[in-house]
Amino acid sequence: MLVIRLRRVGKKNQPAFKIIVTEKKKAPTKGIFIEEVGFWNPLTKERILKEERIKYWLSVGAKASDTIHNMLIDGKVIEGEKIKKHSKAKKKEKEVVKDDKEKEESKNQEKDKEEKPEEIIEKQPEVENKEEEKKEEEKKEKKKEEAKKEN
Repeated sequence: MLVIRLRRVGKKNQPAFKIIVTEKKKAPTKGIFIEEVGFWNPLTKERILKEERIKYWLSVGAKASDTIHNMLIDGKVIEGEKIKKHSKAKKKEKEVVKDDKEKEESKNQEKDKEEKPEEIIEKQPEVENKEEEKKEEEKKEKKKEEAKKEN
């Protein structure tokens, strides 16, 4: 699948980006791309877009990254709404999900606390019964050994 994305060029602390068309799976830093369709310098706010080529690649089926999509809308190359890149709603949704999980866990803990005394009461007789059974088995084994010694 083709994608229109940014490829960083420029020196350290002096970013500049080429807008390129490339395969989605290939890393943008490898240097292998199909076509350069623009340039963007965020420090000087310089932006060069080859509108005809961008429209061609979009018509062929290339997808624009979120940043490029918003840039194309600002440059009036395409029409539509901007994609919110940094939405706070995701954090709120995660917090709501965490709160729900915490509530469920606290309810489960309360239920466990209520159930534990009953379980302990039920388990104690079982332990006593097992101990008694072991003692009885030991007595039977001793009797068998004594019987064998007598014979």
